[in-house]
Amino acid sequence: MIQMNVRSLALDHQMNPVVFLVDQAETLALPIWIGAAEAQSIALQLRGIRPPRPMTHDLLRNMLSQLAVSVGRVIVADVREGAYVAEIHVNNHGADVVVDSRASDAIALALRTEGPIYVKQRVAENAIPLRKAFDEHDLEDFKKFLERVRPADFQTGSENT
Repeated sequence: MIQMNVRSLALDHQMNPVVFLVDQAETLALPIWIGAAEAQSIALQLRGIRPPRPMTHDLLRNMLSQLAVSVGRVIVADVREGAYVAEIHVNNHGADVVVDSRASDAIALALRTEGPIYVKQRVAENAIPLRKAFDEHDLEDFKKFLERVRPADFQTGSENT
């Protein structure tokens, strides 16, 4: 598995939100197309904006906290039918529990709980190699890349489907 961080959000040429995960060495970038609500949730968290009332991912974090359940890690585990799927690994009073999730929801929750985000190797095969550390020039290259790519271009075969 490869540990990743959320690097940025962008819109593709059809105005679909894309979250970019980048590995620790900033040598790989994984674009994941997400829904508008999840993009808004991630963007608010990245910018440190606190809405006056909890949004869905804030509510989930608050509930887990009140129940003394902690998020250990999030793993982007697979691509099924063009959608990235994730596992949220939580510690429930000493028991490790794995919860199935959409990658976007898992990422939004990981940002709020400061849980690490990992990508399984077979998913990382969809990542784009970077020449050097991710910078604004790379972001512009990604925007150009997004103008010509579709989410279906990132489908992989899976043993789990």
